[in-house]
Amino acid sequence: MRRRLLATVLGGTLLLGGTAGCGIPANTEVRVEGAGPAAEAGSTSGIRGEPPNRSASGSVPGQFVKNFLSAAAGEPDRAYQRVRNFITPEDQDRLQVKEGSEVALTVVRLTEEPVIVTAPSKIEVTLKVQQVGQLRADGTLAPPETSTTSYTFELRNPPRQEGKGEPGLFVANPPNVLLLSVDALEAYYQSRTIYFWNSSRTRLVPDQRYLPLAVPDERLVSEVVKWLTAGPSLWLRSGVTGLPDGTRLINNATRTEGRWEVDLEMPDEKVRLEQLATQLAWSLHDVDGQLEIKIRTQPRKDIPDLEAHRQANPVYRVGDGYQRFCVYEGAVHPLSDAAGTVATVPVAAEANRNVVSAGLSRAEDQIRAALVVTEAGRQWLSVGAGLDPVAVFHRSGRGYGAIGRPVWLRSTDRGEPAGLVVADGALYRFDAQAQLTPVSLGVPGTVTAVAASLDGHRIAVIAGGALYVAALTPTEGGVTLGPARRLPTRLTGLSAVDWYGEDKLLLAGEVGRPAVYEVSVDGTRDSRVEDKIGARVTHLAAYPANTEVPRGAAMYEANEVAYGSAPFERIQPEQVQVSPPSTGTRAGNPTAPFFLY
Repeated sequence: MRRRLLATVLGGTLLLGGTAGCGIPANTEVRVEGAGPAAEAGSTSGIRGEPPNRSASGSVPGQFVKNFLSAAAGEPDRAYQRVRNFITPEDQDRLQVKEGSEVALTVVRLTEEPVIVTAPSKIEVTLKVQQVGQLRADGTLAPPETSTTSYTFELRNPPRQEGKGEPGLFVANPPNVLLLSVDALEAYYQSRTIYFWNSSRTRLVPDQRYLPLAVPDERLVSEVVKWLTAGPSLWLRSGVTGLPDGTRLINNATRTEGRWEVDLEMPDEKVRLEQLATQLAWSLHDVDGQLEIKIRTQPRKDIPDLEAHRQANPVYRVGDGYQRFCVYEGAVHPLSDAAGTVATVPVAAEANRNVVSAGLSRAEDQIRAALVVTEAGRQWLSVGAGLDPVAVFHRSGRGYGAIGRPVWLRSTDRGEPAGLVVADGALYRFDAQAQLTPVSLGVPGTVTAVAASLDGHRIAVIAGGALYVAALTPTEGGVTLGPARRLPTRLTGLSAVDWYGEDKLLLAGEVGRPAVYEVSVDGTRDSRVEDKIGARVTHLAAYPANTEVPRGAAMYEANEVAYGSAPFERIQPEQVQVSPPSTGTRAGNPTAPFFLY
């Protein structure tokens, strides 16, 4: 079962136009890393998925430091002791942490290679770091609790007397927290996605957890059920619904001949049980076979085939993939694909004029279209919804100096169409009548970009030059945002963002030069996708990988030139499908590319 999971993770994280890595200084090459070592790899303790012990690196300082930053990885109840084993006996009490369920690991990203200075009596180590978060025993990554940017400690090789004492290095004057590098997080944990129902219980919303590879396969179902009963991550709680109060797992889940049994303490309600069955099936996406849900030992819900249940209850309905579009000569036009498929413009010709950028979305048999159009030196939002092609549009009541790319909220498929847009540095909700309503983010600074996830209940925002995520709940005539969570990233000068998957974003900024990076929804992964860009990225659009489509796609614009992925190449005017075909020489370049799905 675990082998299938790792194959799924590796297959779902392929990047377009780059390679993946994590926790690597900006001036080094990004390396490809898998989801974690196989059983016994990197361990001298004989326990699968646990990091090397103190003596594994001998007296090699660089390797010892790397192992020290991995020591806390694994089952939470042993993290404290594993780190203590690296520390000189007289300094072990400097760790001001609690054992067991209260343990939290301070996850950091090294911003430089460790500085190791050797002196006659000691070795001094300085770590320059970016705080990423607090990894808790329940598998959630909470925001950082400190803004510390460096740690200094010593390495000592105590003299042995008459053959007594342990050989090798020890840490002296250690940090008083349990440090864990993002490299170690990737190497010794699985990143797993579990799901919670939105507030109206009509759509599943992804939530991220980390499971130590040291946890045996037999405990996977139990751990996932415990995560679900404990509720969603803090930043997501305002946008989703947890299980009924008091719901808990009775003993551990058991497996007999491919059949899992989960015994719960919870209200015996048919609708809730049906929803829990789907929630469990997707949260255990790599588990097949039969699963039975019991309430206080009494059988209540049987899932004969978990995979069949997932197929019958998809998380997303994204149809047959996507179509690519751009703005060319002031109008929306399709872009040709590799197969040469010809698409039509789902916007009536009379509305498709003076366009600067656009956002289109499918909702069952309808198209939702939001166009940013220019007139008399101002920009206006023009919105329409209906059958293809959309002919009736409404224009915003006022013009703005600058309007960003509009995005539709897919969480409102069965209700009133709505979306989000940035105009003159503020965030707005718009509806089908192009009425713009201010949305409060609760964070300082000018808003420059917004993106909405495929589930429609999470957004990513660039505000005040920083990246945030927040949970979103549609309300009558508006939206409510939960507390915004700031995500750490090595990029500066952030300019554009979009969702690239359930738990990852594409982010444009600079790392010495303009670049596009993949960033996880909690900030732990921060890896290069494209850095051969000659100018600031002003427009970025992605088609997110999901449970039905394992690989995403992306396009961006820089210096008024559009680029498409796999790998990133300039989108040529010849790729624009113009009907009727233009005569003579075409002027300008395709700009503002986007996906329709």
